[in-house]
Amino acid sequence: MCLMQNKYNEQIGAVLAIAGGIGWGVSGAVGQYLFTVEHMDSHWLVPVRLGLAGILLVLFSLNRYKGLTLRPLKNAEDRRDLLIYGIAGISCCQYFYFRTIQLSSAAIGTILQDLSPIFILLATSVLEHRKPHRLEILAVFTALLGVILLSTHGDFTHLKIPAAALLTGVLSAVCVTIYNVYPKRLLRTYPILILQGWAFLMGSVLFAFLFQAWRYYVPLTSTGMLGILIVVLVGNILAFTCYMQGVKLIGPKKGILYGFSEPLSAALLTVFWFHQPFHFYDILGFLLVFAGIVLISIAPEQKDDSDSPSRLP
Repeated sequence: MCLMQNKYNEQIGAVLAIAGGIGWGVSGAVGQYLFTVEHMDSHWLVPVRLGLAGILLVLFSLNRYKGLTLRPLKNAEDRRDLLIYGIAGISCCQYFYFRTIQLSSAAIGTILQDLSPIFILLATSVLEHRKPHRLEILAVFTALLGVILLSTHGDFTHLKIPAAALLTGVLSAVCVTIYNVYPKRLLRTYPILILQGWAFLMGSVLFAFLFQAWRYYVPLTSTGMLGILIVVLVGNILAFTCYMQGVKLIGPKKGILYGFSEPLSAALLTVFWFHQPFHFYDILGFLLVFAGIVLISIAPEQKDDSDSPSRLP
């Protein structure tokens, strides 16, 4: 009976992790639509997206967790950690991810962000003073080769995607690493929804003033407003909740594998929705990045007391 229950939980967890990845992929493709068709700018969209999602999550947290919701703001150490987690991790990840999509495509944005397991591996190896396993080293080189092929299409003298998109895509993966590796104490102390809500709100305020978002003229249409709702509700709230619940049931390593439904769904939507060609080197690059993630997932377990990694495009 226990074995059947474990198998059922694993199946449910897999479905939830895949659903979360698809939700992020859809959100990325909708973001590309907002940039290319609705003529929005990531410097305007990201503060709006973060602000709406932050307000919804904080209100939900106040209703569910009451006074605990405000506690991270009252303690100096919590405020410091929350700023690093929320700004350098969560919010900058959101900005760099959508900036990459605006500069290239949803497919490129998601696959570059999915380099995060490689950076998480490197960061934890340094912090834990351990050498990576041979499979982990192979995973790093495999994933890097995949990115090189995506970027050059085999012509190593020219980039096939904008250099700025390559930079922001890699930075989004680095930011994912920050919010996975850094906030261990916060994650043990507070529910994730509370931390996410404050992180979104802090990022919204910061980017709104940094980019002077009020200066952007955005002619909002009905489809534009629907697109904003999708990237907030599907991309921020629903996808994240599904994925994290899936990771809780099946573990982070399998979660990362099933989460590859994100770049896959984004790539398919990019091809069929925007009619953007997908070349041989694009497919090969995707497969190599995925192979790198598989190698990390099957590498022998290392002793680690960290919390389960999460992703949030």
